[in-house]
Amino acid sequence: MTMIASPWPDHLLGLQEYLDLPEDTSRHYELAEGILQVSPRPVLKHQWVSKRLSRQLDDQLPGEWSTTHEVDVVVDARYPVKVRAPDLVVISVDRAREEPKNLNASDVLLAVEVVSPGSRRTDNVSKLNEYADAGIPHYWIIHTEPEATLTAYELIDTDYRLVETATDAFTAVRPFPLTVDLTSLTGVLTPRSGPGDEVFPASLTRR
Repeated sequence: MTMIASPWPDHLLGLQEYLDLPEDTSRHYELAEGILQVSPRPVLKHQWVSKRLSRQLDDQLPGEWSTTHEVDVVVDARYPVKVRAPDLVVISVDRAREEPKNLNASDVLLAVEVVSPGSRRTDNVSKLNEYADAGIPHYWIIHTEPEATLTAYELIDTDYRLVETATDAFTAVRPFPLTVDLTSLTGVLTPRSGPGDEVFPASLTRR
C-alpha cells in the first residue's frame, strides 16, 4: 500500500494514520498491532502463482463473486490496529464495484496467502490466528517449495479447522465447489494467443 518518506513512526499507528500514509508500490506494507511492517514486494514467481490461482478461481466462482489482489484488509480496527494485505481475497462483485480503498474483514469470504521465505511464521501462525479472530470464513495457505501445496482452513465457531493439505489438486466443497490445479501454479505456462498470456519461464520455477 503505502510508505513514508518522513521519519519512521515512533509510536503505534492508528487506523487513519496508516490509511493516510502516502502511496508507495515499491514495497509491501502491513500494520501488526499498530507496528508498521515493511517487506520486499513479492518476487515474480510469487506473483505468477497468485495470478494463476486468481484465473482458476474466477473461472469457477459464481458470477456475484470475484478475486482481487493485495488490497488492505482491516483485520481489527480496535487499538492496537491490525491491517493485512493478503495475496488474494474473494469478495462480492457488489463490494468490488464500490472501489473501496480498503476492505473490512467482513467483506472477505476467502483469504489466500502465498508463502515467501520471510513470511512462513506470519502466514502459518500470526495470520491464521488473526483471520480467525476477524471472522474470515475461509483461509488458504499455499507453499510453492519443494512442491506446490495448499492447506485449507474453514472457520468453525471462532477457530479454524484444518480441511485438507493437498498436493497436485485441491477440491473444495465450501465456500463453493472449486478445483485448484496446484501443479499448474508453479509449472511452465503453455503459451496462448490471447493478450496478456505471457510465458512463465521454467527458470522461475526454482529459486
